[in-house]
Amino acid sequence: MNRFAVISAVIALNFAAAPLYAQDADPVRGAQVFQTFCTRCHLPIEITARLNNDWSGHSGAELLQRVSATMPGETPGSLSTQQYRDVTAYVLTLNGMIEAGTVLAANAFDTLTLRASAARKPSGIEVPWLTLNGALDANRYAALDQIDASNVSRLEIAWRFPLSQFGPSPEGQNVTTPLMAGGRMFATAGVQRDVIGLDPTTGQLLWLWRAQEGERFDVAPRKGSGKGLAYWSDGKDEVIFTVTPGYYLVALNARTGLPMPQFGAAGWVDLQDGLRLGPGRDDLDIGLSFPPLVVNDVVIVGASHALATRPKAASNVKGDIRAYDAHSGKLLWTFHTIPDKNEFGAESWLGDSASYTGNAGVWAPMSADPELGLVYLPIEEPTGDYYGGDRPGNGLFGDSLVALNYRTGERRWYFQIIHHDIWDWDNPAAPILANLPDGRKVVVQLTKQAMAYVFDRATGEPLWPILETPVPQSDVPGEHSAPTQPIPTKPAPYDRQGFSVADLIDYTPELNAKARELVKPFRMSELFTPPSLAEAPDGTEGTLHLPHATGGANWQGGAFDPDTGLLYVPSRTALTVLGLVPGGTASSVAYIQGLRGGLDVDGLPIMTPPYGRITAIDLMSGEHRWWIPNADTPANILNHPALKGVDLPPRTGNQNQSGLLLTKTLLFSGEGPGGKPLLRAHDKATGDILAEIALPGSQTGTPMTFVYEGRQYIAVTTSNGRNGAELVVLRLPGR
Repeated sequence: MNRFAVISAVIALNFAAAPLYAQDADPVRGAQVFQTFCTRCHLPIEITARLNNDWSGHSGAELLQRVSATMPGETPGSLSTQQYRDVTAYVLTLNGMIEAGTVLAANAFDTLTLRASAARKPSGIEVPWLTLNGALDANRYAALDQIDASNVSRLEIAWRFPLSQFGPSPEGQNVTTPLMAGGRMFATAGVQRDVIGLDPTTGQLLWLWRAQEGERFDVAPRKGSGKGLAYWSDGKDEVIFTVTPGYYLVALNARTGLPMPQFGAAGWVDLQDGLRLGPGRDDLDIGLSFPPLVVNDVVIVGASHALATRPKAASNVKGDIRAYDAHSGKLLWTFHTIPDKNEFGAESWLGDSASYTGNAGVWAPMSADPELGLVYLPIEEPTGDYYGGDRPGNGLFGDSLVALNYRTGERRWYFQIIHHDIWDWDNPAAPILANLPDGRKVVVQLTKQAMAYVFDRATGEPLWPILETPVPQSDVPGEHSAPTQPIPTKPAPYDRQGFSVADLIDYTPELNAKARELVKPFRMSELFTPPSLAEAPDGTEGTLHLPHATGGANWQGGAFDPDTGLLYVPSRTALTVLGLVPGGTASSVAYIQGLRGGLDVDGLPIMTPPYGRITAIDLMSGEHRWWIPNADTPANILNHPALKGVDLPPRTGNQNQSGLLLTKTLLFSGEGPGGKPLLRAHDKATGDILAEIALPGSQTGTPMTFVYEGRQYIAVTTSNGRNGAELVVLRLPGR
């Protein structure tokens, strides 16, 4: 959008007379439109200044007409009439003309006259954070610059809210990302996933809701506070959606915390209803630790299961994706991630394996493009993390990125990123919807195997060729590994892949010799080398794999800057031993993962550093712009007696994925669980560290930012062993 086009001076302008369709205008929806289409060029604060200077005395209808004629700058007039009305209403909240939650009637723009005096009220300026990743595009980006390179070092704690006090037992680590909308913050807390509403300026507790699920909680596979919540408003009601550990979808009044009586059964929808169960299973292994995704008035819910490194059986409940009406809780559609007989994709399952295989849910966050009408699903692998002999074939839609019509559930396109996954490298992160500076609109799927898959988000066509490449084959009895895997030609991997003797620790000759001796019983690997037996005929005891099953990238995802086209990816470099053993009494599956974990040398990582990194990738060219270690050298390495006198690098990184946040001027990152208690501000162009802000614990949730009453805040969940988990909110000093 052209700089300040929405609110440029209008004294000499002649406005077109064509009327717009009369519809109510919702500023909460408008904030989402603004975040998606306007933040590339505009800041709410600067728009407020223009409203003050140029628009006093003009009508709301004139402003609406101007917005409709000039926005977005690349494609003026391309949005819907409703979107133009909603975003104009949002603009009017910035100068205090209307309250943030007020819906404008159809003819309200005609009767409104803009006043500069209202615009000078700081209480009218609010920039929300509406989803786990900020907006439906999952960019983790906010076009805010009140906090910048000149003052970021002055950030101070505005307030702290303890989270370990919730639940029947203290929760030592909280990974919630809070939301802020309508003048309130919302977060989850405690092992029972309590939901809290807070005052964003003081941290005062406004309300608390607890599920009280009884036995459903006791047997739930995904307990804990979870990753966050979903917010929705129709202009009248404000609603917080949560998925409980017992797998209910609950709608809460965002103002009071009380269940919405018109939604489902007194605010509850039982997500166990209608599931395709695992034949022969007398348990129900399903839940979700991530929030649903709300697209307009459609609530889309994923599914997660217990870890399947040692699955009870090859049979399990299927992780179907379902959508519900945000008003009533009525089921709208179901997408079968494992096809029924005669459905598309059924031919990719050999024998009758699709009839009993389960999992293949979406445990990671989703994203959506309302303009294209699409929701993007990062689907996980089917049952059995490391052995697929019971599910021969490529197994659609396991490990696929799938684009659906968000209103109907109709499949628009898909791409299977791993065929017949036997590495537990399922899709872990929200697909990032990137609007490139040259106008191309792409979707980026980050992966555990440290590759970014980039597609045209309307068609699914790869931006750069993705080649089906021959890969090593399994010698595990009964396994049917895929002969090829799709590997992108660009961008290059953002972390290491495969493991060899050359990767072993080399701080000292003694440590290197110990490492060489330690790995002698194991097979080395390249990317997509299959797991092997812990007691193989060749005498080996498993295969050394890198990346680990937890990444590469993971649920923290990346962050995208629409101004520069740079994608920022946090990743970890960790080794795992994949050595399969007979299922025996633990499982009816022929082979499961053995109990051996990773390897270390006298408590040191067995590989050379870095142990984690942040990488900046130019999505215009597909080239890496820069990378840095994600953390300082950990104390256990700096102080290790075997390294006394060794000249260690000041920054080796650590084996965590950092949580990232992008603003107009800065990249923020933490060091993840167990890392240093700080938040760093980086130069976005170089990765250079500009400031380190002290926190009471390590960053464990992903950071977010918002503006309330004209002030920018940054919030992040921290955890440490002494004080437990806290929600920490930062701002610049002042009034």
